[in-house]
Amino acid sequence: MLPRRQILVSSALGIAGAVLPMALSKGAQAAGTMENKLLESLQVCTPKDALTRLREGNARFAKAWTAAHGGASPEQRMQRLNSIWENNCQIDPLALAQGQRPFAAILSCADARVDPSWLFACGSGELFQVRSAGNTAFDEAIASLEFAVAVLGTPLVVVLGHSACGAVKAAMASEPLTPLLEGLVKPIRASLRSGDDLTQAIEGNTRYAATQLTARSAVLKDAVAAGKFTIRSASFDIGSGVVTLL
Repeated sequence: MLPRRQILVSSALGIAGAVLPMALSKGAQAAGTMENKLLESLQVCTPKDALTRLREGNARFAKAWTAAHGGASPEQRMQRLNSIWENNCQIDPLALAQGQRPFAAILSCADARVDPSWLFACGSGELFQVRSAGNTAFDEAIASLEFAVAVLGTPLVVVLGHSACGAVKAAMASEPLTPLLEGLVKPIRASLRSGDDLTQAIEGNTRYAATQLTARSAVLKDAVAAGKFTIRSASFDIGSGVVTLL
């Protein structure tokens, strides 16, 4: 016969062996439920069609932008622009503190006049933004978009050029630049065609940057081939506020 103490120890170990997997399973279920609730909270503003949502948001912005033209005071102009947020959606900040699930990514110029959240009337957490002068597909930009697609599940990227782009002007000019600026405009110069005016050069650079995303990234190329990801190019006209797909 086993000693009483050994019997008690064996019984305790047996109970623990039965209870621990159940506890772990319940813990995993609870964690999964919390994760699903977080994902639902982050996707509360996600549209059925990302591109349509961007176009609708830009239409609201362009209307307010045009209304802000002219002799109104700075305060009145801002009031008119604030109208783009009416009936808009905003993700819970508590959910955003835990993660992000942007419905679109924007590769745009760093120009102070080009703010994607304004142009598309989007709130915090809705757009994954990568910006640099000339909206070029530089290495870090492509890597950032790989993260957006592979980790965050972002289904759309828009490469966004704009009117009167200073980086494209610099690439077209013959004046000497600093070594770093030369590196910046090198991919822009690769997109230039003889005889193009500034507007044509801006659009050509934007299209070229869009093609470079899949040409230089197997992750993005495979996502496009699998139908999980779409790349579009567009141009923003500062005067009218209108974004036009190219």
